Amino acid sequence: MMTDNVIKVEFDDKGPVYIVPTDPPGAANTPPINNDDWPEPQPLPDGLPPVAAFDYALLPGTLQPWARDICERVQCAPDYVGAAIMAALGSVIGRKLGIRPQARTDWTVTPNQWALIIGRPGVLKSPAMEAALSPIKRLAAQAVEAHKIARDAHLTDDKVAKLRAEASAKAARKILDKDPRADVGYLLEDKEEEEPTLRRYLANDSTAAALGELHRQNHNGLLVFRDEMVSLLKSLDREDNSEARGFYLTGWNGDSPYTFDRIMRGMNLHIPAVCLSLLGSTQPGRIADYIRAAVRGGSGDDGLLQRFGLLVWPDNGGDWRDVDRWPNSEAKREANQVFEALDQMELANIGAQQDTDPDDKPDGMPYLRFDTAGLALFLEWRTDLEARLRGGELHPAMESHLAKYRKLVPGLALILHLADEGTGPVSERATLQALAWAQDLETHARRAYASLAMPEASAAKAIIQRIRKGDLPSTFASWQVWRPGWAMLSDREQVAEALRLLVELDWLGATRRETAGRTATVYQVNPRALQ
Repeated sequence: MMTDNVIKVEFDDKGPVYIVPTDPPGAANTPPINNDDWPEPQPLPDGLPPVAAFDYALLPGTLQPWARDICERVQCAPDYVGAAIMAALGSVIGRKLGIRPQARTDWTVTPNQWALIIGRPGVLKSPAMEAALSPIKRLAAQAVEAHKIARDAHLTDDKVAKLRAEASAKAARKILDKDPRADVGYLLEDKEEEEPTLRRYLANDSTAAALGELHRQNHNGLLVFRDEMVSLLKSLDREDNSEARGFYLTGWNGDSPYTFDRIMRGMNLHIPAVCLSLLGSTQPGRIADYIRAAVRGGSGDDGLLQRFGLLVWPDNGGDWRDVDRWPNSEAKREANQVFEALDQMELANIGAQQDTDPDDKPDGMPYLRFDTAGLALFLEWRTDLEARLRGGELHPAMESHLAKYRKLVPGLALILHLADEGTGPVSERATLQALAWAQDLETHARRAYASLAMPEASAAKAIIQRIRKGDLPSTFASWQVWRPGWAMLSDREQVAEALRLLVELDWLGATRRETAGRTATVYQVNPRALQ
């Protein structure tokens, strides 16, 4: 757009900028622009994009009755329960077994998952997660009881060992009294056994160093459960917490080693392979703020947020029903059996393969591959995915998110195969379920990244309302918007983002003016916006 007085120049961080070449003496405002020179305003973003409705067929058939029962009794979105179940299953499998998504390569995927459920306060996110985690908490309680028994036995054995050591020392002294050169080393051998360690499944509020120490005692991996996940993410954004951030990033891989070097705790505290599953929740406003900071260069350009493949942000409408009945005990019993079977999985019984080293000893994590039909489906899906990732049409944040689906899909397929008592190669059915998960989860991811524009879109609509009511003149500065403290317009940064959006969509024009010591931006209302 060009007039005699205003020239459009290149975009900056606030959108298209109009510079006045000269300010006529005494001119207080930008020279008027003819109505015909203004473009038609483009529509403002209107709400969050839709997401796919959850289908219980996404879950293992063995667990569908249990999941339905939870959702009916709690009256929560089934997406919450489904994502939590899959994360819990993946953590129990952990490093016991991986999947090799190709027919010949050694690319191996671990099934650990990162799940984030999003919803307003009061939509029963926490009860949904707690119910879905009940089988893994049952395993944890059984582990505590088993550890208590083992520790009591160890204490008894330790007392006996001390008595034997004292008796052996006395016997050695007697022998040495008779023959100072006698070999008594066999009597003084240290036969102390290691104290039994507690099998841990869950961790809640642990530092990275403490989590690493737990992991050293539990090589299969851990599920980090945080009711408010954004608080953890923000703590990992701090510069003084960069090491913890690196530990979590490594833990998503599931197969990368990590070594802590601590002067106080000891050097070379080595974990052969870090395998972390994450599950937590947050609110729409908090995740939108976090995504905005991460995507727009605040922190998070290393893909930490994008690793949450099981990110769900469902609609929470519908009618509420009072469901007051006992839980489905048979369905819950079967769910517990599924988790127990995965926890005690015998690899030989499911046809797992494992590489060997030059000495013909087992080397690396055991694995399964896809069956013929499953491999064809996965290859077709991945071919399409790679084309999209290289097409240049995706937002960089969305591109990074979908790139992590290379791990998400085969990991989910392995979980679904094993939870439905599958053996041998991962089945076509499990592969189809995993691909359906990916299709649905992409709609949730799009909603999450679209939330970037929601606060500014709401503020932009509020500005237009103020203009149409006459509360703002046709030419104004940003301070005239935020200083009155109007609803949705009291935050200076949010107002700035809203003004940027309005300029981008041609509701406003922006003019820079040189004033004493600085450059000020003046906004002009597109006359077509008032029609």
